[in-house]
Amino acid sequence: MSARGRTVTGWAAVLVAALVCAMGGWSYARARGDDTLAYAKSRDAALAAGRHHLARLNSLDGRNARSVDDGLRLWLDASTGPLHDQLARTRKKDASDLSRSGGTARGTVTDAALTALDERTGTAALIATVDVRITPRTGRPGTERKRFEATLVRTGDGWKVKALAAIPAGGA
Repeated sequence: MSARGRTVTGWAAVLVAALVCAMGGWSYARARGDDTLAYAKSRDAALAAGRHHLARLNSLDGRNARSVDDGLRLWLDASTGPLHDQLARTRKKDASDLSRSGGTARGTVTDAALTALDERTGTAALIATVDVRITPRTGRPGTERKRFEATLVRTGDGWKVKALAAIPAGGA
């Protein structure tokens, strides 16, 4: 190949590389500003927080007063609004009852999905199934499967549970 052919080939390669870089930059800029991507990130954050908080709200170590108090504090941290107010209002009685029972409960979210997400108002609706492994002070441990519907609200500390309702086995 002549020197002129190598020069033309070199410039062609540079031009193709510049074109590929420009297209990559354009694609990145377009995706970064994509509302669909922002919505998906918000949906994923709400779902992850909802799963985490539901597991937390179904878990408690009742073996001693300190672990009960720590568990109830975690319940308050996972909640907001009316649910938080109710948990705060009944905390003293709950602590007494749970310390007396002495058992433990460990919630594991087995499946969850958002049924609604309103980015503008910062609210989401979640449905989930939770397996709760219960170990009483005396007796045999067992697992209960529960279904819940939760309302999540975006707060300054992230998504939290505002309302929580059990869904009956025959309900939807």
